[in-house]
This record gives sequence, C-alpha cells and structure tokens, in this order.
Amino acid sequence: DGYFEQVVRQCRYSSKDLQGIEYIDSYVFNQAEYIRFNSTVGKFVGYTEHGVKNAEAWNSDAGILAQELGELERFCKHNAANHYSA
Repeated sequence: DGYFEQVVRQCRYSSKDLQGIEYIDSYVFNQAEYIRFNSTVGKFVGYTEHGVKNAEAWNSDAGILAQELGELERFCKHNAANHYSA
C-alpha cells in the first residue's frame, strides 16, 4: 500500500510537418491525472482542486512556461526524425 506519483511526458506526432508535433507533460497521483501541460494549449490545465491551484501558480511563472515550451523543441522536434524513421 501507499501512494503512487507519476510524471508522463510524451510527444504526439500527427504529421511529418514539425508544426504537427504536440508535447504533453502530465502529472498523475494514484492513477488520477491532476495537471497537464499541452504545448498546443500553451499552458497548464488542472483537473482536480490541487491541480487547478498548481496550474494557476505555474501559469503565472513565465520561466516555467518557457521551460515547458522548450521541451517541444528540445525533446520532441529533436527526436522527430527517429520517430518517423521507425
């Protein structure tokens, strides 16, 4: 028994065009997603009371948002060729 915390970061490739790539950064507690960053939306969205409070705080910090959007370039677009060749 106990608690389970998980962070899931993923790239979604909808086309070979680099503009069609989406970066998702999800935070999960006990199998329930409580907050998510989506590069298409450009901000965090909370799904629980705790997640909404975190989203408000993180969205008000330009540095955190810039870091998340940077992951789209650093992580997703950088690895796009590997994804498309597989």
